[in-house]
Amino acid sequence: MTPLPPGSTIGILGGGQLGRMLSQAAARLGFDVCILDPQENSPAGRVSKGQIVAAYDNPTALDVLGKACDAVTFEFENVPAASVERLQKTGARVAPGALALATAQDRLEEKTFLNRVGAPTVRFLPVDTAEQAREAAQRLGVPSLLKTRREGYDGKGQVWVRSVAGAGRAFRQLGERPAILEAAAPFTRELSVIAARGWDGRTAVYPIGENRHGGGILRSTLAPADIDERLERRARIIARRILKGLDYVGVLGVELFELENGRLLVNEIAPRVHNTGHWTQDGCDCDQFEQHIRAVAGWPLGPTAAHARVEMSNLLGEDVDRWEKLAGLTDVRVHLYGKGEARPGRKMGHVNRILER
Repeated sequence: MTPLPPGSTIGILGGGQLGRMLSQAAARLGFDVCILDPQENSPAGRVSKGQIVAAYDNPTALDVLGKACDAVTFEFENVPAASVERLQKTGARVAPGALALATAQDRLEEKTFLNRVGAPTVRFLPVDTAEQAREAAQRLGVPSLLKTRREGYDGKGQVWVRSVAGAGRAFRQLGERPAILEAAAPFTRELSVIAARGWDGRTAVYPIGENRHGGGILRSTLAPADIDERLERRARIIARRILKGLDYVGVLGVELFELENGRLLVNEIAPRVHNTGHWTQDGCDCDQFEQHIRAVAGWPLGPTAAHARVEMSNLLGEDVDRWEKLAGLTDVRVHLYGKGEARPGRKMGHVNRILER
């Protein structure tokens, strides 16, 4: 794939914080950016050359974006896969592709794919009725986690099943939508891998991060994590298998469970830049956002070695009101998203604390 020259235009589906940071990275490399988002004056749109205000499945808007841009990417995985297919027909290069998007949008498809390429997961069963929920709970045991097959993030769209008798009730609690029941994972900690793949098939993997959650929402990531070489090598192998299996182009986030015996299970994948990779902005020479733009544009992938150990912490809701105090700390870098209302649990920004260099 011929590298796009500076001055080319990159389109981004999604105008939130990830689109904003992707746009800022693209600008550093000399690209113009056009955002497509249904919200006027979006956080990403305000730092980009232009924005098309339209739904992600608006055919006219997609055609205009595809013809105006040399390459198109997206900031989150709930963009319709059909929209990516339509963009591809306009002649713009689109990355990641429709396969990665469709796979990540359906938890059953995702886990089936992961096991097929040698990226192990917890045991799971599909659930389409209350009776199937009870049968699945009987087979997998309880507690187990019932999740809607599609949509859901930050703890939404899922409920714990504590008893076989309560499985049907849990299914109804999720709106009786197609679901997947997952066996509980007795993990000691959650790790994550941020990896990238270019059009030429070359890959680059960042050091592993260790994540801490609260209320189903990521609170912090520490990277590089304190792990042994064998575990890190295994995590990198898993990430590369996923990238190759999806014929992936761009940055991919892989969340992993580490079990007591040192075994790794994949929790989920995200076909985009990822919250657990924000630490790279102040811990690496080439952060995940620049890396993604490089991959999509066909440029050589950048270095992934860490030059600092960083603890990334999300600023949720009113946490953002601490911006002045945080900005005065010499070991902290503040990254704010330009959002309006600071609702409880809403990601308003993050800070990277430099622990050691």
